[in-house]
Amino acid sequence: MKPIQTILCIGAGYVGGPTMVVMADRCPEYRFLLTDINADRLRAWQSGDPPIYEPGLKELLARILNRNLFFTSDADAAIEEADLIFVSVNTPTKTFGQGAGLAADLQYWEKTARQIKSRAHQPKIVVEKSTVPVRTAEAMERILNAGGGPRIEVLSNPEFLAEGTAIRDLLEPDRVLIGGPNTPAGRTAIEALVSLYAHWVPREKILTMDVWSSELAKLAANAFLAQRISSINALTGLCEMTGADITRVALAVGMDRRIGPRFLEAGVGFGGSCFQKDVLNLVYLCESQGLPDAARYWRQVVEMNLEQRRRFVRQMVSRLFNTLVDKRIAVFGFAFKPDTGDTRESPAISICRQLVEERARVVVTDPRALPNAQRDLADLGSAVTFDPDPYHAAEGAHAVALLTAWEEYRQLDYRRIFQNMVQPASLFDGRNALDHQQLFEIGFNVYPTGKPPLIHD
Repeated sequence: MKPIQTILCIGAGYVGGPTMVVMADRCPEYRFLLTDINADRLRAWQSGDPPIYEPGLKELLARILNRNLFFTSDADAAIEEADLIFVSVNTPTKTFGQGAGLAADLQYWEKTARQIKSRAHQPKIVVEKSTVPVRTAEAMERILNAGGGPRIEVLSNPEFLAEGTAIRDLLEPDRVLIGGPNTPAGRTAIEALVSLYAHWVPREKILTMDVWSSELAKLAANAFLAQRISSINALTGLCEMTGADITRVALAVGMDRRIGPRFLEAGVGFGGSCFQKDVLNLVYLCESQGLPDAARYWRQVVEMNLEQRRRFVRQMVSRLFNTLVDKRIAVFGFAFKPDTGDTRESPAISICRQLVEERARVVVTDPRALPNAQRDLADLGSAVTFDPDPYHAAEGAHAVALLTAWEEYRQLDYRRIFQNMVQPASLFDGRNALDHQQLFEIGFNVYPTGKPPLIHD
């Protein structure tokens, strides 16, 4: 195999785009290509204004755009040119057939593999970057090397990016996993990818292993993190009923060195493209391998997450005199977390839908995610409106429901908001992001998550 010169990524989304930007910046001697079936997405990248928001991404892109990073809609030509190909296509949860609701939908991944096979006229390295089930790389290798032709080595290189901190996570990763076959050619391919990352990642943080372990490690890591969130959220209702404070409970638990404080922030639950999908994938794997008890264990992590959203709405109904009919509810934040416009699996989606089922008039505001919110709730028609101005969104509202802990929401003039709301005005803090005592002193009835409410007589 000739030395690596040109690197292609198929898929310019939340993983492929930032990954190639950072790699191109840190590896200036390589030529990087990025392609995607979405022409509008490619045009946005090419313009220098990325189609996704990540702190630091736009500035980094400006440094390397058309220097050694190029965007192309001609995937066939890019595949022929590339020596190493990252596959970062969408692998959503299946909505049909065997494994519906649990297993990953691999149709886009397989189409990409077959496209690579048809255009690979010389040996190449293909790197599995999408979140995929265990043993997907094995299936990809069978497709790519079926019927002879140039040998293609398949590696697993799972991503561990957290949206909102993706650039930092890429520049300073906790670890980089590379899985590959234990053959001479496989070890050569692994070393080629290791050398790429070694431009900026310390060698001791680059872990090499077999493909299956690499794939499972990705699912396991996200499942463990999701489990922590569901575990702390499982205590919020008990805290609210007994007068305990979930923040103090989490502090005490997190100070145990065996546990640690991260991912113990109570709220309306996790969202994003990975946690629920990966846990459900793990459920499916356990079921398919005849491990029903393990499957039920992991399924409960997701169920607890969904119940937290339902419980949030039940509390709103209860606290607002057991009816939301024709009441204006201002939803502050729709992205699944701050510092991103991504709304995939955002708790706000199901919460807004439940509010509409109660016949509330929902107004959504968010500094980055309104275009995605409008698409996610398009079928609800006029029952939901969208306003970029939180002050205007809250005018005439009976309640504010804070669902994303944007820093901007901590800086708002809540006295002004209170004065323009229907009285008694309520604020439901689904992220425990605000100063509850200050809000109470302004005049709000305040309903935190996992803490005693502050209610005016």
